[in-house]
Amino acid sequence: MNVGNGRRRLTHYIWAMSEVRILSNAQVYAVLLSIAFCASSAMADDRTDFMRQALAAACEVAAEDSQALAARFPGARLLEARIDPLRDQPGRSRHVLLLSGGDEVHIIRIFPLGRMRRITVEYHQLVGSDRARPVLSVVAGGDCVIREVRRIRYDVDGRAAVLSIQEADFTTEIISEPLNPPVPAGKDQGGVLVAVVDSGVNYTLEMVRDRLARDGSGKLTGFDYWDMDARPYDVDASRSPFFPLHHGTAVTSIILKEAPGARIIPYRYPRPEMGRMAELVSAADAAGTVIVNMAMGSNKRRDWEALEVAARKYPHILFVISAGNDGRDIDDQPVYPAAFRLDNFLVVTSSDGFGRLAEGSNWGRHSVDVMVPGEKVAVVDHMGAAGHASGSSFAVPRIAALAARLLGKNPDWRAPELKRVITGRGRPPRGYAESPVRFGWIPDPTDDFVN
Repeated sequence: MNVGNGRRRLTHYIWAMSEVRILSNAQVYAVLLSIAFCASSAMADDRTDFMRQALAAACEVAAEDSQALAARFPGARLLEARIDPLRDQPGRSRHVLLLSGGDEVHIIRIFPLGRMRRITVEYHQLVGSDRARPVLSVVAGGDCVIREVRRIRYDVDGRAAVLSIQEADFTTEIISEPLNPPVPAGKDQGGVLVAVVDSGVNYTLEMVRDRLARDGSGKLTGFDYWDMDARPYDVDASRSPFFPLHHGTAVTSIILKEAPGARIIPYRYPRPEMGRMAELVSAADAAGTVIVNMAMGSNKRRDWEALEVAARKYPHILFVISAGNDGRDIDDQPVYPAAFRLDNFLVVTSSDGFGRLAEGSNWGRHSVDVMVPGEKVAVVDHMGAAGHASGSSFAVPRIAALAARLLGKNPDWRAPELKRVITGRGRPPRGYAESPVRFGWIPDPTDDFVN
């Protein structure tokens, strides 16, 4: 499952980080939690000697010699040993060792073309009788010198609360990031509803907080269908709990900018159980949603079957879907949910500013509806820093914002009217004998010359 369903760029964003930043509510929360956890974690998480020894073993034992690596940890049992290709040659290894006490150590090595580039050692602590949760990680360069240390701290309910990034001394904190902060108080400001189904959103940022859809008591209307709680915070730890991705805030920032009269219902997508998509869509409809922004997808049809059924059940809702960034024709090699071809799906891919398909963006004369400039789009990241982003993920919210503006002027419109007017703006893209998409290129989705 890929939020942003693309491999064109490992990170979709190019951030222009400011040197000085006022702490957001989320950062204050993280600092307070970090202080609170400090005393209790000093002993529980202090595995400095062990982590240094584990790193030494990873540096000294060849990736293919799994048994020799396991022998460096007395009493340990090898749970996983895998070597994956990079550039068509062995270049990435992963070893998981079960220690005698039930904890685990994970060793990941990156060595493209046989040259060691990075080594990561993770410590996962046994919780209860059958689950090990990540608590500590060290990251070293190819020279085996530690570059940084990362700790995950948990709240009293056992949920990951703070990611603390430290210097190589295992003590000096560089920064701490919240992973599940409370939603700040506020009230609904009104406006057209846009549901954003993504990795969540940083609702502690002022620009987001003041545009959230809320009920009469000020409670957030959105929901986290991953953790099943009322905190849909922007964190995707599916690839690595120590290096979580952040996608939803940048996507949302485009809608907030290009549809100033819109308010947001954030839904964190249900990665552990994609069948919950049916519940998510039902909740969005009950809240009065007509527009759903979904800049995500995967190659697995089964992941999205619940969404397909739900979308058919609510034909008045317009789902604005990403075509993806795999550089392929999804008519022949489907990406879901884009390839379902539902009447109330509007599938979007990224173009450059000259009407040409952007490098790496997917296309399809039957499955993809429109191309929209989605390269180097101005965004705000999950830390509140301004920058630019590229890819189909960032073309999608431009169309969702256009739909929101049209709906604001025509409140009786639903998916059929919105899709008809938006696709009617398409024009033949430049340089193609046949258009790579169904309805063509929309050069400027911020232009409100229609209705």
